Amino acid sequence: MNSAPAPAPVSAIPGPLIVQSDRTVLLEVAHPLAEDARHDLAVFAELERAPEHIHTYRITRLGLWNARAAGHAADDMMATLEKYSKFPIPQSVSVDIAETVARYGRLVIERDNEGVLTLTATDSAVLAEIARAKKIANLLFEKRGDNSFVMQPWARGELKQELLKLGWPAEDLAGYTPGTPHEIALDHSGGFALREYQDHAVANFFEHGSGVVVLPCGAGKTLVGAGAMATSKTTTLILVTNIVSARQWRAELLKRTTLTEDDIGEYSGQLKEIKPVTIATYQILTARRKGEYAHLALLDALDWGLVIYDEVHLLPAPVFKLTADLQARRRLGLTATLVREDGREGDVFSLIGPKRFDAPWKEIEAQGFISPASCFEVRIDLPHQERLEYAASADDARYRLAASAPAKLDVVRQLVAKHEGERILIIGQYLDQIDELAEALDAPQLTGATSVDDRERLYQEFRDGTTKILVVSKVANFSVDLPEATVAIQVSGSYGSRQEEAQRLGRLLRPKESGLPANFYTLVTRDTVDQDFAQNRQRFLAEQGYSYTILDAHSLDAAAA
Repeated sequence: MNSAPAPAPVSAIPGPLIVQSDRTVLLEVAHPLAEDARHDLAVFAELERAPEHIHTYRITRLGLWNARAAGHAADDMMATLEKYSKFPIPQSVSVDIAETVARYGRLVIERDNEGVLTLTATDSAVLAEIARAKKIANLLFEKRGDNSFVMQPWARGELKQELLKLGWPAEDLAGYTPGTPHEIALDHSGGFALREYQDHAVANFFEHGSGVVVLPCGAGKTLVGAGAMATSKTTTLILVTNIVSARQWRAELLKRTTLTEDDIGEYSGQLKEIKPVTIATYQILTARRKGEYAHLALLDALDWGLVIYDEVHLLPAPVFKLTADLQARRRLGLTATLVREDGREGDVFSLIGPKRFDAPWKEIEAQGFISPASCFEVRIDLPHQERLEYAASADDARYRLAASAPAKLDVVRQLVAKHEGERILIIGQYLDQIDELAEALDAPQLTGATSVDDRERLYQEFRDGTTKILVVSKVANFSVDLPEATVAIQVSGSYGSRQEEAQRLGRLLRPKESGLPANFYTLVTRDTVDQDFAQNRQRFLAEQGYSYTILDAHSLDAAAA
């Protein structure tokens, strides 16, 4: 009797990638090496589409330069493609990757012995090319030899922006002001220490001077900031998304460092304290009075040696202009995703700095530092009359009609009953929808109109279990620490925002004392723009290695079981 042939070893199976000459890369999701390939590919390629079976990545110039700045060579990237590709790599792609990566570092910003800023090129032809560009010529002062220009002393940030637009990213080696010394150390009492990846993030940041650290929500980005402060031991300005975030930063710094209450100031709409460590909101920094930025003096109020940008992917556009003037100060950006909905990733790269460290979500999850999560999309049908109203509506009204469909309320009730006793976040975009949900579930609600004191009270009641269900608007997306949340039900969102998906999933990823798994539900109205936008948001889930299950609202209980 013949036995069945032994399965081919994994190494003998053709790889899961198809690399195409237009710089797109197709990933076969069901392939046994798909997870490994996704992990390695994400270093330098961006996920564009993520349907069920084949995911499409694109190799972009900015992705290659970010990878190069984080220490990955062109040969490393080519080795990844060759290792996992089913077919030979198109010669044009190999050449493009090598030549694009080689552009990084061909121009270097330095400071000479007299402290004068210079722009130096590895060859005179590159320097001649960029010097002819009108916007760049105005930023250069005088030629110095064949391969160097003296820069305008104020032009460090703007020059990097303009060079990136021309496709010549400059490596900034001009150094930083040390700032006013201020003693800061991590408090290791109770056995506290930075995790290995947090230590690596701090070390990589300081090796290169400035840049962005990418870590999942719940992986301790605040502690990376604290580690950077303890290394630099200097006055520090921390910019955050809102007052709640500012106060969470303050509490974490008091808990994990040797800083005292007298060392830390809050600069917001409520308080105007300037101390050796000052935590300010983006909102106050962009506030205008009579057409002028009213609080711009904060940027020079002390001789800051370190500026930390929390949630750098949400940095308001006006702050980029202000940051262009902060290039002499060390800058650390913290984020869960480099994706910006306004497409200004290039400004993050040139003004905050390139990516210096990242750790994929699934990798941190495998180490036990963030909770595993199951993701579900629950599809709901519009009743016939509402379908007719949707069809007759203008384009700009259709999303709201679909996203706030009354049928979603019954599904929320079912999911709340299914997870009875767990701590549940219900997230909506529209205030009237939030009102309706809160009333139907007899649960407190939290929106932009909720006072800061009430927000902190509700968050604390949720943390300690007094409140089990909290209905929130997008104000809860950012920098809110709710470690015991195990269920999030996303009823509506900001169109197709991938960064919002990152923040909302992140609310669930803190490790749980309860040991319960995390479940993330998105309610989507079938065959509408709501479903179209959901596909874009789900690209983020796929990018991080999460799969999602589609459930039908009519058979929710059976399908979920």
